Amino acid sequence: MSPSLPLPADEDLPDDVRETLANLPPLNVFRAVATVPGAFRPFLRLGGSLLGGPEVDSRHKEIAILSVARETGASYEWAQHEQLARNAGVSDEEIEAIRAGDPASLDEDAALASRAATEISRDVRISDEAFDAVVGRWGEAGAAELILCIAYYNMVSRFLESAGVEVEDDQHLGEGFAPPPTPTE
Repeated sequence: MSPSLPLPADEDLPDDVRETLANLPPLNVFRAVATVPGAFRPFLRLGGSLLGGPEVDSRHKEIAILSVARETGASYEWAQHEQLARNAGVSDEEIEAIRAGDPASLDEDAALASRAATEISRDVRISDEAFDAVVGRWGEAGAAELILCIAYYNMVSRFLESAGVEVEDDQHLGEGFAPPPTPTE
């Protein structure tokens, strides 16, 4: 087992962070980010705004996030977003195609979302050809939303893997789960 940062106990957290955690699913990712109290609420707000953004549907965002997890080797991110992807309508066959790095078996839009995530995760920058295709499919606002979502989950995967955050034994994001509302100030 790789070394990991310890997850903070409730008594080690500021009251507002502890109260927010009490209203979230009991996931190690949230507790790990709570280690940095000043970043905790902004982290949740940005993630919530990206998952709930209006330009690209949640199904294609989840396909992109699974592609980030595959490309970065982020087992925690994969485990959580495999559940969320199913909730968003991604089929088991599509999940297996993403896991195998076989976007050719996905429909055109799903393959494009996967390609964008793979290129950004692997090369830092999306190719001109893929960028043009993303803009052509989702428009400029949708392209910005998808690229920011992919970039955010690259950050999340690198944090989780570097901090050694372990996957929970129980699934907390099963059928019908929707991300919590974005916290306000």
